[in-house]
Amino acid sequence: MSECVGIIGVGNMGEALLAALIKSGQPTSQICITDKREDHAAELSAKYGVSNRSISEIGTECKIILVVVKPQDLVSTLESLKPTLPNRSLIISFVAGKTIAGIESILGANHSVVRVMPNTPTLIGKGMAAVSRGTHSTDACLSFVNNFLGASGKVVEVEERLQDAVTATSGSGPAYFFAFVEAMVAGAEKLGLSHEIATELTVQTLIGAAGMLAESGKDAKTLRENVTSPNGTTYAALMSFEGSDLSSIVANAMAAAAKRSAELA
Repeated sequence: MSECVGIIGVGNMGEALLAALIKSGQPTSQICITDKREDHAAELSAKYGVSNRSISEIGTECKIILVVVKPQDLVSTLESLKPTLPNRSLIISFVAGKTIAGIESILGANHSVVRVMPNTPTLIGKGMAAVSRGTHSTDACLSFVNNFLGASGKVVEVEERLQDAVTATSGSGPAYFFAFVEAMVAGAEKLGLSHEIATELTVQTLIGAAGMLAESGKDAKTLRENVTSPNGTTYAALMSFEGSDLSSIVANAMAAAAKRSAELA
């Protein structure tokens, strides 16, 4: 697919996707952006050498459009876009909770829709995205999406009914990790370490642990068992987690995230 690509909404995630498009080989001369904050769009236009356009101009000029707006803004965005779209446009939605059927009901049957749940590590090229194809999406559509998202992380394809579970896992997942880091740093400070040392110890430990999980070929259970001596210090900490029913705490939190994602539809 060698077409002009438009991005509606270039906040943090939109800018990350813009960078991914360029990294994947999309010419900057064939990228148009727009944002509710006109000064921000103009700033990014100058930074990346892409065109700053209105929504209607993006609809007219771009056959592939990334929609990266807040859920409450999706309907008005699509209604503004619809009158200008040529037949067989590809609409790629990054809007949390909003279904393909809902988007297709507004745009009609003449367009392809792909739904994506990304996450914020896309900003540093280490994202995780899950894609779902719409009623009229072709293999070429999915190939384009997979190619440019692959430039900023990993991509999997799932049935759309699983997108709420994806949201609860990888979409919201970075926030769980950050919350755990905050808790570890606070715990280390209570044990007498300075905030700076506690932060450095915690962050590097978790980076190292994540690296082992990614590169060792061993699963999390095996790696956990390898560092847990019977009645040792790690064992004592893990028993405390177990006493607080950590698995249920995490599962309940993820269920709450998935439920909220479904409510946004």
